[in-house]
Amino acid sequence: MTRTEDITLWLANEAPHDTVQGLFAGFCQEIVRSGVPVWRASLGLEVLHPEVSGWQHVWTDESLSVRASDRATASTSESYLNSPTRVVDETGRPFRRRLDGPCPDMPLLEDLRLAGGTDYVMYPLPFLDQTRTAVISFATQHPQGFDPASLGGLEFATRLLSPYLERHVLRRIAVDLLDTYVGPRTGQRIIEGRVDRGAVEMIEAAIWFADLRGFTLLSEQSPIPEVLANLNAWFGTIGDVVEAHGGEVLKFIGDAVLAIFPTSGEHDRMAACRKALAAAQEFGRRTDAENALRRSSGNPLLSHGLALHVGEVAYGNVGAPHRLDFTVIGPAVNRASRLLDLAKRLDQQVLVSHAVARELDQPLVDLGRHPLRDVEKPQRVFTLPRQGSVRSH
Repeated sequence: MTRTEDITLWLANEAPHDTVQGLFAGFCQEIVRSGVPVWRASLGLEVLHPEVSGWQHVWTDESLSVRASDRATASTSESYLNSPTRVVDETGRPFRRRLDGPCPDMPLLEDLRLAGGTDYVMYPLPFLDQTRTAVISFATQHPQGFDPASLGGLEFATRLLSPYLERHVLRRIAVDLLDTYVGPRTGQRIIEGRVDRGAVEMIEAAIWFADLRGFTLLSEQSPIPEVLANLNAWFGTIGDVVEAHGGEVLKFIGDAVLAIFPTSGEHDRMAACRKALAAAQEFGRRTDAENALRRSSGNPLLSHGLALHVGEVAYGNVGAPHRLDFTVIGPAVNRASRLLDLAKRLDQQVLVSHAVARELDQPLVDLGRHPLRDVEKPQRVFTLPRQGSVRSH
């Protein structure tokens, strides 16, 4: 490389640091401008996400593409097992191969050779955390391949780029973990710095409280792996339905789920209630369909109770000094919990509070007034009709 110092100045003063894509594309362009005949470059970054193993960014002078890897199959796929990435992961050392002959052991390199590639090199990125894949590769179509000066320049430039990339990876891991464990809205508040114990904000939200009925019996009669599979499938359906209707799952409590549909303005209570009710009905339809499949295969059916209420809640941090929980508390949450208990006593799948019902223009079945534990007066409750649909918009 003839102007390594230019890369240093570019990274410090001009590089677009807002996204990995922009940073990597600009870096590759600077490498080419510095005199190294790079034809193709690839950046592989592993993150920590329950569904995505990581992302591969592939650059040429014409385009930049990004592809996600599925976590369940990333480490066992043929594309990984027969790749330079695996070699670098296992050795922690650079990998280089001249593409002057067939490469039957590594299909990627054979594809590059057939496309005109003459030389290939991959470097491990010297991240502080070496437990996950972080690699960058370069290929050239120059007839003589990479000369020693170019290889030295590429390795040095890679070291310069590494801390900027690790910063992106660490932030992505933090955001993904918060999204996964506390939800995107709550995760955003935490990453913005709202971590003081007892710091809450008052918000209004429709509250969605559900539990799986007969779970104790299912746990007693079934092997643990089967119990977990059933529970995860049930939770998965709830997560899909709640998020599709604009809500957020706050927590899983044993076999129960607490979710909220926040209002977005002073006059948005009706919209939040309609979204919560529409989610409840879609969840019922989906569990009915899943139970039909379970019945046909001889598996036990899964039934649930679900309570809907709306009101003001305190949304924020509670807990011990070193172990906080970001949740919602308040009388509205307590009433939703008591409604869930009442749904079981009344043998109803869904109970809707009067506060929610009066915000809707949908037909509901009035079940009259019933006492709720620790609530002073009997409360009027409703349930869904057997037929019909609920509009969420």
